[in-house]
Amino acid sequence: MTRRHLPRLRRLAFVAFLALLPVASARSQQAGGGVPVTTDAVQVGPVPIEILANGIIASESVVTIRTRVDGQIERVHVTEGQMVRRGQPLFTLDARLAQALLAQQEAQLASNRAQMARTQADAVRYQSLRGESFASQQRFEQAQADALAAAANAKATEALIQQTRLGIEYATIYAEMDGRLGAIPLRAGNFVRQAENTAITTLTQMDPILVQFAIPERWLPEVRAAMYREPPKVTARADGDSEAPAEGTLVFIDSAVDTTTGTILLKARFPNPEFRLWPGQYVQVKIAPRVQEGAITVAGPAVQTGQTGRFVFVLAPDNTARRRDVELVRLAGDRAVVTGELQAGEKVIVDGAQRVTEGTRAVERGPAPQRVSSVQ
Repeated sequence: MTRRHLPRLRRLAFVAFLALLPVASARSQQAGGGVPVTTDAVQVGPVPIEILANGIIASESVVTIRTRVDGQIERVHVTEGQMVRRGQPLFTLDARLAQALLAQQEAQLASNRAQMARTQADAVRYQSLRGESFASQQRFEQAQADALAAAANAKATEALIQQTRLGIEYATIYAEMDGRLGAIPLRAGNFVRQAENTAITTLTQMDPILVQFAIPERWLPEVRAAMYREPPKVTARADGDSEAPAEGTLVFIDSAVDTTTGTILLKARFPNPEFRLWPGQYVQVKIAPRVQEGAITVAGPAVQTGQTGRFVFVLAPDNTARRRDVELVRLAGDRAVVTGELQAGEKVIVDGAQRVTEGTRAVERGPAPQRVSSVQ
């Protein structure tokens, strides 16, 4: 063997030494009483079936506010981003021209009504004269026609007055619902026309609010069955929100599955009095269509993966580790729902499971720390 092989042999010897260190450490710990581990009790009971999804917040109603009459903006009663109530005045347009037209039409109506009264009186008079043969049939029919024409003119003027009054009413723009105003690009002094269809601002409903999200189609039977019983609860939380998730209720299941993605669109309604949820915001959604009774759950990190599948180590009463094969059904928070030969109250090894094998002596070192499972 030449000298050029010595560095390689030294590196191999060092790697072998490092590999044997955990084994030596475990043997020394067993000699001193066992491998230190932390455990968590097996739990058997009801566990909600939870479906996770990404959602987007959308308002139930967005109203684009436009003018219905021509005129100059005389006054802006609100500010951008303000919360307003239904019926609250937002803008006032100059309505002096319409008010002058209204006065003219009211005067015309008075004239029409006077004309109608005179023609009706003539019709009555010619009817009596025709009965006494003092007036011809033709003159009587002409009086009747004049009376009907005068009545029609009066009704037409009344309709014009109603139209003008409606235009004066439209000169003040009110909020159609409770909501938050958007940007206001036009200010007092700008002239607006109905024909231009220019948006003055938008009004967005904030409370309640909707969350739209999609779930895989395999969950559709569960969700539909839950809707028949009682609309399932839905929670939503935005990234970075440290408060408890907002709670809402499922209100909509789309009529068809999206064939391109294999998902179904759902909508949930959330009370939003504090405006935690904002239109257009992305949120993490969780829906629980039903509760699984008698589910076996263990701490997520206790589930190990081997060549033959999933397993956990149970700390037996004689302080030895015993391997139990399990099947991972799903994750529920930091716990794993499994199936297998586990009994409620048995202690599964959480921290230290990688350092034990079947029959290894182990000793508890306190409760297992709470952490998020990394089971895949």
